[in-house]
Amino acid sequence: MLSVAGAARGFAYSLPMIATEIVLYQAEWCGYCARVRAVMTDLLLDYRIVNVPRNHGERTIVKELFGRTGIPSLVDGAVKIADDDDAIIAYLRKTYGK
Repeated sequence: MLSVAGAARGFAYSLPMIATEIVLYQAEWCGYCARVRAVMTDLLLDYRIVNVPRNHGERTIVKELFGRTGIPSLVDGAVKIADDDDAIIAYLRKTYGK
């Protein structure tokens, strides 16, 4: 594996991603969602993103799954965490690593 210094000199390397069943319901403009994505990147998790509309009334899939429309919301197999970036991050760290 290359060191950080090696990476800084332009060498590219990649670490294997961890396969998961995670689906993150989110929006690119959402700062709370960005926090969750950053942790999933740090943990090298392979996950699926579903971008939701800005208008809460149009977030029908999120409402059907979670009973509410807030984001970020996450499904990982039987686990569902709605509208709580801190709870999602705690779950990810406990379940997948760091």
